[in-house]
Amino acid sequence: MSEQGDEFDGASTRRFTQLTERPYADVLIIGGGINGLATFRDLALQGIDVVLVERGDFVSGASSASSHMIHGGIRYLENGEFRLVREAVTERNRLLRLAPHYVRPLRTTIPVFSTFSGVLSAPLRFLRHGAGRPRERGAVLIKAGLVLYDSFSRGGGAVPRHAFHARRRSLRALPALNPQVKYTATYWDASLHDPERLAIDVLRDGRAAGGDRARAANYVEAVRAEASRVVLRDAISGDELPFAASVVVNATGPWTDLTNAGLGEPTGYMGGTKGAHIVLDHPELLAATGGREIFFEHSDGRIVLVYPLKGRVLVGTTDLEHDLADPIECTEAEVDYFLELVRHVFPAIAVDRAQIVYRFAGVRPLPGHGHVAPGFVSRDYRIEQRPLGGPDATLLSLVGGKWTTFRASAESLADRALRVLARPRRRSTGELPIGGGRGYPTTDRARAVWIADRPQLPAARVDTLLDRYGTIADAVIAAIVADPDDAQLRTLPGYSSAELRHLARTEDVVHLDDLLMRRTGIAFTGRVSADSAAEVAEVVAPVLDWTRDRIEAEVARALARVHAADPTWSPLAATGEGR
Repeated sequence: MSEQGDEFDGASTRRFTQLTERPYADVLIIGGGINGLATFRDLALQGIDVVLVERGDFVSGASSASSHMIHGGIRYLENGEFRLVREAVTERNRLLRLAPHYVRPLRTTIPVFSTFSGVLSAPLRFLRHGAGRPRERGAVLIKAGLVLYDSFSRGGGAVPRHAFHARRRSLRALPALNPQVKYTATYWDASLHDPERLAIDVLRDGRAAGGDRARAANYVEAVRAEASRVVLRDAISGDELPFAASVVVNATGPWTDLTNAGLGEPTGYMGGTKGAHIVLDHPELLAATGGREIFFEHSDGRIVLVYPLKGRVLVGTTDLEHDLADPIECTEAEVDYFLELVRHVFPAIAVDRAQIVYRFAGVRPLPGHGHVAPGFVSRDYRIEQRPLGGPDATLLSLVGGKWTTFRASAESLADRALRVLARPRRRSTGELPIGGGRGYPTTDRARAVWIADRPQLPAARVDTLLDRYGTIADAVIAAIVADPDDAQLRTLPGYSSAELRHLARTEDVVHLDDLLMRRTGIAFTGRVSADSAAEVAEVVAPVLDWTRDRIEAEVARALARVHAADPTWSPLAATGEGR
């Protein structure tokens, strides 16, 4: 029995019942991050009987702590990872086409404060795997890297080529930039506006493709192996179920070794590093970015990105060795690091802790790397294969993987599983639109027509829903129109009660934090307070069958989860209006 007891029944237990009714499948995927979900979708499209389980909520681990970018990885060129960069650029361009509702071109500007710095040290750092004193990269080195980076987009480039500008033109475009800048280099990658919602789209597409042969359950954990079966535990009820599958895919990211050990197959594949971010509510800094990402490297080699998103400014990220036994949080030292570098890039703009509305942190699923410096650890992925409990089951472990290449890594995992099963691939996902990207209007004219064709709601509201959900907004609009009790929320006027009830009813919401952190951008934009959390809980309680005690417990849990990455937060801070 879980500590929450039988009262905490819900969507997860209903999904668990689907597993108990048929406790076997061709493939069992453990891990509901983006790589596991994409593999689930790919295998469902091949007609494979596939099941996915996630011990928490979908996309609540490493995949929820990204820098919100889909990028080719210009920094990986210095590491000599040309195969990865080529694949990443290809996948970036592909996602701009297949998921245009969430993946959009992003202008990125690098302030450059020297001309020749790093020309000699960069090759030496490559040969020494990052050892030695880091040096700021100067204009010559950055120019060479961008020319090479552009070359990977030839013949299919979905973004413009880079541009280099001297001080006067740079400060004309970005007046608040440090006046000591010598040049700016501007290139294009892509932003990922809503990682969690894109992941939910991938899950939805997999279920639609596979029907009752594509089952997925959150809050279900793989706890051990018995012979060639994996024992699953419903995290809500505590019930256990031996589950049989010919192929077991371990897609648990940085927890891969821990998962394998639990299955009786100890491994030492992983060596993840922690990345933290802060989100600022700072209109002056937001305006100073000019709508572009600022990617900056200090003279000591530390890197920070400053990125306008959802009316806020995202600042990140760190790259620190991390023990999974320790809390995954954004420390005060990391906050100091971010604020110091932002002040260096925009010295005339005052930035302090009072403007932080959200912190988050995660552990990258990197391979074990010995004494190699974190910044030089490969971001590529590989698949490890071994028997599981005997000859009747095969264990496939994904080592590495990142948001940009999720479709490609899922394709590789699916192909390996198909090979084990001796089954053919029926179709490719390479040109298959994802979720709300299907039929998404990509021009102003097409967008205006799409909105005008839906007169059931005011045009401004339809525009907002299209931005949030892509063309899946049609289902949200229908739910709003059909709900006679729909009303604007008092604490969150950008949302309405019917919209949130629809998400709670149709998107596997079990806990309030699922809705605040991963089905909406409410937490990311810093709008979770005791009042707003309580109002949302009251709104969705009828569709989730929550009692008064359950509502109060969910609000307390949600506030703690939203602030889990902030070591300075305490429950006392949740009283009143909050942040």
